[in-house]
Amino acid sequence: MSDTLLYMDGQWVAGSKGRTLPVIDPATGQEFASVAHAEISDLDRALECSEKGFATWSAVSGYDRGKVLRKAAEIFRENGEETARMLTREQGKPLFEARLEVARGVDILEWFAEEARRIYGRVIPARAPGVTQLVVREPVGVVAAFTPWNFPINQTVRKVAAALAAGCSIIVKGPEETPASCAQIVRALEEAGLPAGVLNLVYGVPAEISSYLIPHPVVRKVSFTGSTEIGKQLAALAGQHMKRVTMELGGHAPAIVFNDADVDTAVQLLSGFKFWNAGQVCGTPTRFLIQDRVHDQFVEKFTAAVSKIKVGNGLDEDTKMGPLANTRRMEAIEGYIADAVKCGAKITTGGKRIGNVGNFFEPTVLIDVPLEARMMNEEPFGPVALIRSFSDIDEAMAEANRLLYGLASYAYTRSASTAQQVAARMRAGMVSINHQGVGLPETPFGGINDSGYGSEGGIEAMEPYLNIKFVTQANAS
Repeated sequence: MSDTLLYMDGQWVAGSKGRTLPVIDPATGQEFASVAHAEISDLDRALECSEKGFATWSAVSGYDRGKVLRKAAEIFRENGEETARMLTREQGKPLFEARLEVARGVDILEWFAEEARRIYGRVIPARAPGVTQLVVREPVGVVAAFTPWNFPINQTVRKVAAALAAGCSIIVKGPEETPASCAQIVRALEEAGLPAGVLNLVYGVPAEISSYLIPHPVVRKVSFTGSTEIGKQLAALAGQHMKRVTMELGGHAPAIVFNDADVDTAVQLLSGFKFWNAGQVCGTPTRFLIQDRVHDQFVEKFTAAVSKIKVGNGLDEDTKMGPLANTRRMEAIEGYIADAVKCGAKITTGGKRIGNVGNFFEPTVLIDVPLEARMMNEEPFGPVALIRSFSDIDEAMAEANRLLYGLASYAYTRSASTAQQVAARMRAGMVSINHQGVGLPETPFGGINDSGYGSEGGIEAMEPYLNIKFVTQANAS
């Protein structure tokens, strides 16, 4: 795999000082590529290009913007296997997951291609004769987007596709740990005929880039996916300069299994979903709340299913869970588990790293986890399921809503009444009952409270990239 460069004004270029950052294979711990490091002068160039690009792209019709996005989707699909292997090499996830991420990236591009032609305004009936009142939607301007390493394709393409569909230009601060797969999206749009300057891609020191781009007067919109801690800092910085912000931040999702649930279905879906991408997913279940009569049954079956998950190099076709993305996650997970056990939790399977090469960790299940354990209050972001029992729905909902996180939540029940209560009482941006139904391009994707605000899915994803203008005109006499 070749080294990844910056992309500015339609050209792939090295950083102005020639500096690079290493890219590490999480399965081996070895450096295998590098990514260009942007300097302040490179950011200035990206800002200049984006300003010119916005003038060009905002004048293109929504119909024609959609055509470019559709063509990019076709190109991205054609290069899908190459991109998936890049993603696995950089990030560690199994090939089948990487292929699905590529397919979802295509889906997102196609969805927003259609939305580009549906940016509707409206006519408001006037109170006086001879007056016309119009509401029009216009692109907000240059966007600065900051994307994470756990889903470098999907989290990038959600921001890029929405911005481009709306008529904005965009500067993407890509993930330094997974740069090449992110860059494949840019290559597809370049080949599809996106004008130079409309999309610019930079890498470097995240704090330096965000502190320079967000306050800059050229930037009018900020979109960030990452931790709650960093998101609050960036939102505060954007607020000082009255920049519009979309924040998709951390989660600590509850998964409630009631006594009347189909336990086998719940075990099958939750054991697969929890350990997707080695648990490095903000929206997957973390706190498993199991009602008392089915608790022991669920724990036994869930533990058995988790213990059978094959961990290995993501490039091996039979691998079901790859390595953690970096050594930071390994150290964090070890610390969280040690703390939980010290507080009284019990390990039913897993709990330790595998071997001494790469970032491999056993899929882990903890039961009887006390509320004071750090992992019950802080997002672990790793392959650890935390199980507690509850007696009634009031107790379950109190625990589900105890934390300020509010991204995704899940419940399993055969009762329509219970399902309705969960949907009404759950404080989260997304509630999925009896299946894993979040994350589709046509549905809202986002959280509340410490999990951020704004949506990166559905028609709601377009609004943050559009200004609303009211035009009222009286006929000349």
